[in-house]
Amino acid sequence: MTGFSLSLTHDRSAARWASVGMLGALIAASQIAVPIPGTPVPLTLTPLLVVLSGMMLGPTVGAATMVAYLALGAIGVPVFAPMGAPGVMRLVGPTGGYLLAYPAAAYVAGVLTQRLPTLSGRWIAACAGVAVLFAGGLAQLTILTGSVTRAAALGITPFALLDVVKAFVAALLTKPQTPTSLD
Repeated sequence: MTGFSLSLTHDRSAARWASVGMLGALIAASQIAVPIPGTPVPLTLTPLLVVLSGMMLGPTVGAATMVAYLALGAIGVPVFAPMGAPGVMRLVGPTGGYLLAYPAAAYVAGVLTQRLPTLSGRWIAACAGVAVLFAGGLAQLTILTGSVTRAAALGITPFALLDVVKAFVAALLTKPQTPTSLD
């Protein structure tokens, strides 16, 4: 029994450190934001890192990492892209729906990666995570614009192709996962 508890403790410790590392990468990547003319949503690398967090850390730790990221941003730590309102106000602005979908996207990508461990399965998992991000963004933008069509034109159309490519990169960067006691 000692071996199991040491192994589980080691796994949790490793997961915590991996989560800290992923959070640091997410914060750094969030600072690179390219404005897209005609839309309040910037181009960032964060969708890639959100799905990677679930795919690499597992669904539970990946989602928890995203919750920690959102909590830091909500209290005013400058972790979000440098465009837009600070703190909790960012969550009610044009990018708030994407942000609020981060934990769910990481979780979905993580669960599907465990169930579909092949390269094509991991790509599907990453695309599903990105779809969750798009659903959150579309919902928020629809509320703000009053039009689903306008919301899609602002928040999905300019990003869809590149986000499919980011999903493929995520699939390439991950290896097959198996469910662990942490998930």
